[in-house]
Amino acid sequence: MTRLVRPDAVLVQAVIAGALSFAHLHDLAEAAGQDGWKAWAYPVSVDLLLVAAWHRLRTLRDAGEPSRSAWSWFAVALAASLGANIATAGLLDLGDVPDWLRILVAGWPALAFLGGTLLVHRPTPPSPPASVPAAAPEPRPDGETPPSPVPELPTPAPAPTAPPALVAHARKIAADHRTRTGSDIDTETLRARLGVPAPLAEAISAQIT
Repeated sequence: MTRLVRPDAVLVQAVIAGALSFAHLHDLAEAAGQDGWKAWAYPVSVDLLLVAAWHRLRTLRDAGEPSRSAWSWFAVALAASLGANIATAGLLDLGDVPDWLRILVAGWPALAFLGGTLLVHRPTPPSPPASVPAAAPEPRPDGETPPSPVPELPTPAPAPTAPPALVAHARKIAADHRTRTGSDIDTETLRARLGVPAPLAEAISAQIT
């Protein structure tokens, strides 16, 4: 099945605008004394710097980094392109180009090279400092290596102390439970009868058994 190719109006417009801008830059460079292949290289240099600056601008904005430098080079390339288009609109006599314009055209390659280099080579972020290994214990004068320090163990929490009156009451509850069931009272039942926390119930249970 033959697939129909439909021309995109935006793409066609971009091609036409790019071709006209390319021709204007070539005409201006040629009028400024750059003949042969050099006149054709100027439009390529300007357009490449414009595209490179826009690409770097988008990349920096997506990464959340400062994009002032990319904006500056984008403005320089855009000014060069717009300037060439305006200059060839009849406002400038291409047969008698002023000296300042010849200087600008002649100095453009160095400026474009600097801008392209700065846009391509980004500064490398500083690497995090490497972790410093722990120093080995220094040997004693007698030649023996001192033992490594022993880490301190956490001190266990002291067991809760039950008041004598509460212990006496717990003994009565335990005796009543033994009389009714024929078995010793367990810690959980004792805790429920006394209404005390589990650690205190365990301490009381250890005293009455």
